Amino acid sequence: MIARLARRFLLSAFSLGLLTTVGFSQPRVPAQPAQPADPVQDRLRGLEETLGFLDQRLSKRIDDLMWFRSMDDIALIDKVRYTGPPPRVIPNPTGQGAGNPVIIAAYTFLPRKYASAGKIPLIVLVHGGVHGDFDSSSAHIVRELVEQGYAVIAPDYRGSTGYGRDFWRLIDYGGLENDDVLAGKQWMLENNASIDAERVGIIGWSHGGMITLMNIFDHPQDYKVAYAGVPVSDLVARMGYKGQSYRELFSAPYHIGKSAEENVNEYRKRSPAWNAEKLQTPLLIHTNSNDEDVNVMEVEHLIGALKAAGKKFEYKVYQNAPGGHAFNRLDTKIAKDSRAEVYRFLAKYLNPPNAVK
Repeated sequence: MIARLARRFLLSAFSLGLLTTVGFSQPRVPAQPAQPADPVQDRLRGLEETLGFLDQRLSKRIDDLMWFRSMDDIALIDKVRYTGPPPRVIPNPTGQGAGNPVIIAAYTFLPRKYASAGKIPLIVLVHGGVHGDFDSSSAHIVRELVEQGYAVIAPDYRGSTGYGRDFWRLIDYGGLENDDVLAGKQWMLENNASIDAERVGIIGWSHGGMITLMNIFDHPQDYKVAYAGVPVSDLVARMGYKGQSYRELFSAPYHIGKSAEENVNEYRKRSPAWNAEKLQTPLLIHTNSNDEDVNVMEVEHLIGALKAAGKKFEYKVYQNAPGGHAFNRLDTKIAKDSRAEVYRFLAKYLNPPNAVK
């Protein structure tokens, strides 16, 4: 096994030198150490975990280059760092630097064509995935936004991959990630005089849709409009139909620390479907009946809760659209038509210089 792990290390380092992508794996980070302890197995697991996080870092650096390659012709691109709130869980509260704000990285895109065209609107684009990150698979969506004249900021909020184990373990889904995203919006306004503070929208898919919804619920004055695609909507229900390894991500000591069974109110507090009465922002929701990740019943609960609260919003439930969870992020006609619907909805409130007709 040691020889196999060593080969993984060499292949990762070699791939960085060639700047070619390889299949990077998610590190195996158990919620709790296996019992009984086996010193040899513990060392091997520790080595595999270390190499997994190294894989993530190498992959992230390669993908950063891909962003510049795919967007440089139409956008001024930067990767910036700002601060979000301190961690919710601090392992050593009396240690040096304990309680310091968390440093967040974010990608920014300013449209070259409209750099001197007066005030332009801003889109806050929130990536999805439990321990996901903003990777260049979203380049076609960013291009479509930039070509319409939007500035874009996409934060790699706490818990995102590519920044090492300590950052990975700062995850607080439904909690402080929401504040990291809001801080990114504020950073963008403070540092770009060309952006109109009154024309800011927020969009996201999956867990990014959940963070989008919680942002507009908790900070309605900060966003003019929002779009949530296949959004995680009910963490209580989600813990019921997902597997044990998924539940352990949330109940890990460095995260919520308790299961939904042990603290159901905490999971409800972090769920959009249980906060629907807060909606004040124009909102469009898309979901898909054959979604293999976010079961449509989650989004149906959200839609029902918004209706019960008397809220005005728009939504569409696609029936068995090809692509499942990713149905409108693909390059198919139905995906492009669906995104055009999203862009027309956003444009009604943000008025970009080159709006989709």
